Amino acid sequence: MTQKIPQHIAIIMDGSGRWAHEHRKTRLEGHRRGAEVSELIIDACQERGIKYLTLYAFSEENWNRPADEVAGLMELLKIYLLSKKEKMMANGIRFQTIGDISKLPQTVQDVISDIKHSTKAGKSMTLIMALSYGARQEISRALQKLVDAGEKKITTEKISASLDTANFPDPDLLIRTSGEYRISNFMLWQLAYTEFYFTKKYWPDFSSADLDDAIKAFSCRERRFGLTGEQLTKGEA
Repeated sequence: MTQKIPQHIAIIMDGSGRWAHEHRKTRLEGHRRGAEVSELIIDACQERGIKYLTLYAFSEENWNRPADEVAGLMELLKIYLLSKKEKMMANGIRFQTIGDISKLPQTVQDVISDIKHSTKAGKSMTLIMALSYGARQEISRALQKLVDAGEKKITTEKISASLDTANFPDPDLLIRTSGEYRISNFMLWQLAYTEFYFTKKYWPDFSSADLDDAIKAFSCRERRFGLTGEQLTKGEA
């Protein structure tokens, strides 16, 4: 049987802090290792024909972490993006973001804007980073847009078109690392029909082989979208 490849994978990259604690390293060292793994998984997804990859890199709630950790994460993000700009351009990767980017330091915003512009012609894969992102906040912003536009009738289609993800397909597969079984205010609207895959591995230990395990599990599932198995067999989906 031919393996089904998801068009869009979203990943909650969890466990870097706990990995650092278990390896007697600082939390920032754990995040640095997590950034290295992110690059490996981006490459692996592109090699496997994944067209969209969303990485939950920094949540709205993460702003409540200790100030020195937040500052370190912002600096790490800036350095990481700057160091990968040329590679993204060479590999045809289009870089995009979701979340309230206005809350990020101006230097980080400038880097993001530059890389979005520099990679806009990328056709191989779209890499989406969720930064200062919260799904409830995203939905609230979308509804406010519709109210401000004078919309009298709010529909699911109009809400979808007003979300940060309006130009991207919904994820087919969500992967969460670290053994947690929740989605932590991530893409609540977009995950309506997404297949979930949980692994106990911390993000810094996640590998391309683990990615393959997740894709294999996805391939074995029957996505019904509310239909019966008989309807799917008849091609009514």
